Amino acid sequence: MTKLVASLTEAIQKCGLKDHMTISFHHHLRNGDYVLNSVLDAVRSLGIKDLTVNASSLFDVHEPLLQHIQEGTVGGIETDYMGKAVGEGISHGILAKPVVFRTHGGRPASIDTGRSHIDVAFIAASQADEQGNCTGKYGKSACGALGYAMSDAAHADKVVVVTDELVPYPLGGFSIPETEVDYVVQVEAIGDPKGIVSGTTRITRDPVGLRMADMAVKVIRASGLLRDGFSFQTGAGGASLAAAVFLKDLMVEKKIKGSFVMGGITGYLVDMLEAGCFQNILDVQCFDLKAVESLAHDPRHVEVSASHYASPLAKSSIVDSLDAVILGATQVDVDFNVNVHTNSQGVIMGGSGGHSDAAAGAKLAMIVAPLSRARMPLIVDRVQTISTPGKSIDVILTQRGIAVNPQRGDLLSKFKQAGLPVRSIQELKDMAEQINGIPQPLQTGDRVVAKVEYRDGTVIDEIRNVL
Repeated sequence: MTKLVASLTEAIQKCGLKDHMTISFHHHLRNGDYVLNSVLDAVRSLGIKDLTVNASSLFDVHEPLLQHIQEGTVGGIETDYMGKAVGEGISHGILAKPVVFRTHGGRPASIDTGRSHIDVAFIAASQADEQGNCTGKYGKSACGALGYAMSDAAHADKVVVVTDELVPYPLGGFSIPETEVDYVVQVEAIGDPKGIVSGTTRITRDPVGLRMADMAVKVIRASGLLRDGFSFQTGAGGASLAAAVFLKDLMVEKKIKGSFVMGGITGYLVDMLEAGCFQNILDVQCFDLKAVESLAHDPRHVEVSASHYASPLAKSSIVDSLDAVILGATQVDVDFNVNVHTNSQGVIMGGSGGHSDAAAGAKLAMIVAPLSRARMPLIVDRVQTISTPGKSIDVILTQRGIAVNPQRGDLLSKFKQAGLPVRSIQELKDMAEQINGIPQPLQTGDRVVAKVEYRDGTVIDEIRNVL
C-alpha cells in the first residue's frame, strides 16, 4: 500500500483539514522555500479559512502569506523568526491577533507537551520514498538536516511529506521515518536551490568586523574555557565566521581537541572538524553546500532534532553542554537585555531562533556587534523588545571595548589580567552616543502585534504596532 497521493490538494482533503486548524512547516529551505506558499495556495482554493500557521521560521520568500492573511485564509502565526518582508505587514497590524514568537528550543517543547497542537504538518524533503521515509541530505534540493521538522512529525495529527525526488523504497539514511508519515506528495520543485543554501558563506572583510572577531577569540581564551573538550556555537554572520577561522588557527596551534561545535553549520565549521579541532558537529541546520555535503558523508557530522538541540523540557539538551557561544544583536541595554526581534524603527525583522536557548545554556554567552549601525547606537537604556534577558548574557563585545555583566566578576578579573579593553556598559553607551547622538524615543501604537515567549513558555515582552 502506497501513501503517495496525486497533489497537495488531495493530501489536504485526505487529512481532513478544516477552518480554525493549525498547519506547520519547517524552515530548512530558508529563502528558497516553495512549499509553504504552495500549500496555502491549495488551502485557499479549497475555501478553508482562519488557519494558524506554525512555522519554525518565516523568510522574505513567504511574503505571499500577507495576502492569505488579508483574504482570511490565515488567522494566526506562531514562529521563531520572521524576515522583514512579512514582519513589515505584521508590524502594521495586518493580523487580527498577535503573532506568538518562540525560541528554537521553546517551539519543540510546546509541541511535545501539546501546548501547541498541530493538526497537519507539511514536511519538505529533498528525497523520500512512497511510504514517507525522508531526508534533506540528498537530492537536487538538498538542504541538510531536518532537525526543526522532527517534533512536528512526531506529534502532528497528520503528516504530509512533500518531495521533488521520489526514490525506491526503502530510502536509506532517512531523517524522518515512515512510521510518522500519513501521505507523500511529489511536486516539481520544493524550492530554489540558490535560496536554500549558498555555495559559499564568506567571512567579513570589514576591518571593524575582523577586529571584533579577533577580540572574541581572545575573550574565549582568557575565560579559561579553551581547553581539550571545549564546545562552541556560532552563527553564519561575517564576524562570527571570522571568529571561527581565528579560533581554528589558535586551536590547531595549541593542539586543543574540542568535543563538539554547533550552530548554523557552515563550511568554516566543517573545516574545524576536518582540522581535528572538534570530535563532532551536532547539526540542527545547514547553511551552505559544504555543510550539506559533510552531513551526507561524514559520520562525525551528526543530525539532531530541535528538541535535542535546545528544548528546556528535554531530559538534557545540547545547549546545556556549551562552553562558549557567539551571538548577535540589534540592540542591547544597560541591563544586558538583548533585542533581535525588531529594528530601530520597531519593525519586526528577526526573532530569537536559538539565541535565548544558547545564551541560557552556555558558560560564556557573548554578544558581538558594532557600537553603532546606520548612526544608531547599539546600547540603549532599554531595548525596544527583550528577546534574550540580560541574566543570560555574560559579555558585550564591540570594536571599542567589552563590557562584562556585573554578575560575572570572575570573568572581569580574568579579562583585566589578560589586558583586554574592559569598559562598563555605561561607558560603551556614552561612547556610542558621543558618535551618533542620543536617539529620539520610538513611538509605537497601542495594539499588541506579537508576544515574545521565553524558552520556558512565559511571555517576556510584547511588540506593538508601528505608526
